[in-house]
Amino acid sequence: MMKRFIQLSMIALSCLIIASCTTQRKVERVSYDQKIDLSGRWNDTDSWETAQNMITQILNGRWISDYKKYNDNERPKVIVGLVKNRSHEHIDAETFIKDMEKAFIKTGAIRLIQGGESREEIRFEREDQQTNALPSTVKQWGRELGADFMLQGTINSIVDEVERQMVIYYQIDLTLTNLESNEVVWIGDEKIKKYVRK
Repeated sequence: MMKRFIQLSMIALSCLIIASCTTQRKVERVSYDQKIDLSGRWNDTDSWETAQNMITQILNGRWISDYKKYNDNERPKVIVGLVKNRSHEHIDAETFIKDMEKAFIKTGAIRLIQGGESREEIRFEREDQQTNALPSTVKQWGRELGADFMLQGTINSIVDEVERQMVIYYQIDLTLTNLESNEVVWIGDEKIKKYVRK
């Protein structure tokens, strides 16, 4: 009797394994800007909306005209610092920051200065040129543009959950600081709230 039970259990387990292996996954291509929210967690739509709203806020801020007014109509130079993720989940801020950087360059309103790891990679290449490049093509040290402002930020979240319902609130804050005076010249924010039923 026990032997028969074990045989039937093995057959049932084999059937389950075969069934799970033969399940076909269907992939459908959709427009990159189509809003799809499967889990309620941070997603591409949240990143895109954050970028668009922050771009509008920063480019329409009074700080640009104020800077140009006192600096012979020069465009301000901005370097992007850290955007700290203090939320309850993994959020890569680089996706919306890159969209903002592209807007700075496309509009021509702000001069973007390279920062972080990318700047270090460029400096390494410049150092390598000192030894390995033709003297007439070597790029000189001490010619980098100094930034006038640094953009920094935080991502925070609050989760409220009971039974099979959850509310997720995200707040993204960006701050622009004058590097010489430490004066905060602009603050922008984006708030996202989601109601999830399980």
